[in-house]
Order: sequence, then structure tokens, then C-alpha cells
Amino acid sequence: MSSPSMISVTHFRSDDPAFEARAQDALAALARRPGFVRGSIGRSTDDECDWLLTSEWANVGSYRRALGDYDVKLRATPLLGEAVDLATSFESLLDITADGTATAHASDKA
Repeated sequence: MSSPSMISVTHFRSDDPAFEARAQDALAALARRPGFVRGSIGRSTDDECDWLLTSEWANVGSYRRALGDYDVKLRATPLLGEAVDLATSFESLLDITADGTATAHASDKA
């Protein structure tokens, strides 16, 4: 499998008991879109109100098109609207495997 070239990292601050289920529903909607590689939901080990939703995409365009999908707008956008105001989208420019193999990636911003 080729390495993803776009990573979305979205931070949340929530004490809502339903947050994890809502995040799972949002991630499931994103996962059905073309170009989705993988995603995860995490919670801080230091503060139970700090959450992270990450997703990896084949390219920037796939991620942008996914955000325009009706199901994503219905199921993910309301949750994403609650995110902490930080940058969320990043290009993957270098991957290093456990054996030390490094792979550089060209920018996909164009």
C-alpha cells in the first residue's frame, strides 16, 4: 500500500458521554469516501475531555471531496464544527518505517 499524502488531525474538548459514539459515526462516514486510507479516535491519557480524530487520505483532493459529500456533511460536519480552532490538515512529506527506511513525498498542494 502506498503511503498517504494527507493527514487530518482534529482536536476536541468534550465531556459529553456520547462524544466517542458521535466521533465513531463521523469517522465511519469519512471512511466510506474514496481516497480514505485509515482513521482513529483517541483520548488523552492525561485529561478525559481531550479527544483527537485523525484520518489519512491518498491525497489532498480526496479529503476535500469527502468533506463535500452529503453523508459526511450530515454525520461528520456537525462534530467537526465543535473542534478546537487549530490547523487540521497536513501533508505527509516523510515516512520512516521501523527498520529506518525513509520515504520522501512531494507536495500535493497543487
